[in-house]
Amino acid sequence: MTRPSAGDRTPLVFLTPPYDLWGKLWCTDAAAPTAPRTAPVDQRGQLIAALRNGLRTRHFSPRTERAYVGWLGRFLESLPREVTPQDAQAAHARSFLCQLALEHRVAASTQNQAQSALAFLFGQVLHRPLTGREAIKRAKAASRVPELLTRAEVAAILGHLAEPVRLMASLLYGSGLRVQECCRLRVKDLDFQRRRLSVHNGKGDKDRVTLLPARLMEPLTQHLRRLRDQHIRDLAQGRGEVLLDDLPQPSFAPSSAWGNQWVFPAERHHLDPASGRRHRHHVHESVLQNAFRGAVRASGVTKYATCHSLRHSFAAHLADAGYHVRAIQELLGHKDLSTTLIYTHGRQAALTTRSPLDVPGGLSTRPGPVPK
Repeated sequence: MTRPSAGDRTPLVFLTPPYDLWGKLWCTDAAAPTAPRTAPVDQRGQLIAALRNGLRTRHFSPRTERAYVGWLGRFLESLPREVTPQDAQAAHARSFLCQLALEHRVAASTQNQAQSALAFLFGQVLHRPLTGREAIKRAKAASRVPELLTRAEVAAILGHLAEPVRLMASLLYGSGLRVQECCRLRVKDLDFQRRRLSVHNGKGDKDRVTLLPARLMEPLTQHLRRLRDQHIRDLAQGRGEVLLDDLPQPSFAPSSAWGNQWVFPAERHHLDPASGRRHRHHVHESVLQNAFRGAVRASGVTKYATCHSLRHSFAAHLADAGYHVRAIQELLGHKDLSTTLIYTHGRQAALTTRSPLDVPGGLSTRPGPVPK
């Protein structure tokens, strides 16, 4: 990129360390920072409503919608006072992303998410796409090696979990599920006869079929037996219905049917504001995440392990057992094989490659005279 001329540069002053050592940071086409402002309520509300409509029309996930609306709010607060939300330009978006990277020191993935939200705002809502000279380059994301757990470490962590969280973590490792996929399992998704587990509306709104471990058949049967008794009590109280919004197609069974119930329901009933009825939602993801974090500390595992590490370990241990990477890709639900190779390729190289120190006739590690 060529250095802008003096007439095209506007100074941005960052007083927070370590940027005060630079004095001034020059950003092309960026306006000088001003005091944050809040957009008028009517304009802000109209823009947020238009953003939501555009996202829902294109079938973006609810999580993406919440993230984009959040970034829109932060972007509007960063605009100068004299600029209305509808008059925002690419220079304001570029200045906002610079502020995220340099002042707030966000990760590259966070910055790219904010950029995607602004690109959707300008392209689909304001109809001024950030292309050509107005395009904003994405931040270079760091390449990280996934944290893998050994079988002994997985057993130690599971041993410090109580039911039903232990059963949920066992499914993450034994079936390669994501946390959200495990929380949103329904009774009809479990096929005990064929030992199959169906995942609906997974990441990217995709369905897939994965393994149902034989070791979990009996614990799951006992767990469902207790849930069946709880469901009968809920039906007697008029609270046995569940939401069916996440199903891939309209369900022919009523919302109170046993097959539509959550495998891991919440302890308390939830009031649906739309219908005014009380029902059970599925357990929140934070319940599993917080319990797993405590189990890692209690087990003495020194690795930075999260719930997603169980999914990584599922793929790595299948690769160690000799399963083909294509089969692992199908079980994980990856669209691109390169994503699966991140879990398995380095693992295979580490298992088949010998260190030069271990090669017969290699270097001696004993102290001796230095050759002249």
